[in-house]
Amino acid sequence: MQKYLALLRGINVGGNKKVDMKKLKVMFEGLNFDNVSTYINSGNILFSSKEKDIKKLTEIMEKEFEKVFKFEVKFLLRDSEKILNLCKSLPEDFTNDKNQKTDILFLWEEYDKKSSLNLIEINKDVDNLIYVKGAIIWNLNKMDYSKSRMHKFIGTIVYKNMTARNVNTVRKLNELLKNNR
Repeated sequence: MQKYLALLRGINVGGNKKVDMKKLKVMFEGLNFDNVSTYINSGNILFSSKEKDIKKLTEIMEKEFEKVFKFEVKFLLRDSEKILNLCKSLPEDFTNDKNQKTDILFLWEEYDKKSSLNLIEINKDVDNLIYVKGAIIWNLNKMDYSKSRMHKFIGTIVYKNMTARNVNTVRKLNELLKNNR
């Protein structure tokens, strides 16, 4: 049995694409996944499945989601080992707090390569980007946010092919997956 994390892109943001997490959990249980749980309201679902084919699982989830919620959402799926490896790659001092902003940009397969960094405009004096397999880590000091290019990232090709979570959420999701490994 493999433990997975499904990340939904763009739900419950600014009152758009509203998804009730309890209803989403019921949907996953209806797909015969085991150990289904959600974490916060941004579309993080943890579950277990005997199925190892991530593309097949993603297609099943997206199709069922559209049937249940009546709109499309892209899912990004990672197994527990990939999340663990990502967290091992995170610099320990990167956090999301009153001083720092650190986001993890989970990349869709076609953009999951180091060269995707070249598609993101940054200010080298304040934006710190690190590619790790499956994601880009974006860290900066909050006092430098106005100098950062993070606010210009919206609408870019990489932005359209990723889903983001803050580093604290990713570490918590890894901890939840670890408890069920």
